[in-house]
Amino acid sequence: QVQLVESGGGLVQAGDSLRLSCAVSGRRTFSGYAMGWFRQAPGKEREFVGAVTWSYGNTYYADSVKGRFTISRDNAKNTVYLQMNSLKPEDTAVYYCAAKQLNSRPYASSSSYDYWGQGTQVTVSS
Repeated sequence: QVQLVESGGGLVQAGDSLRLSCAVSGRRTFSGYAMGWFRQAPGKEREFVGAVTWSYGNTYYADSVKGRFTISRDNAKNTVYLQMNSLKPEDTAVYYCAAKQLNSRPYASSSSYDYWGQGTQVTVSS
């Protein structure tokens, strides 16, 4: 069973940076997987932030975070990171890490993902 545990959330001010981590376990290798980051603000639907393929490190981002957020992974540590720079109040949300097998299902759809972490709160004050 794949398990994902997010960490690194907190309260920051607008313009600050924050790095989230997602520790992944439960398989000997994740080479056939992609890891996604999603977020959900109160009263809103879960929103795609970005994704990275485990083997090649190909990345995909939502337009709303492109140029500010960077996703990376450390294969040796089985950890995926979400570096968030120039944070805005509208980035406030619970951030989730998720895993999907590499297939035709789109990266940006939450229904494509089979495993989810518990989420970590990010609050950006103005």
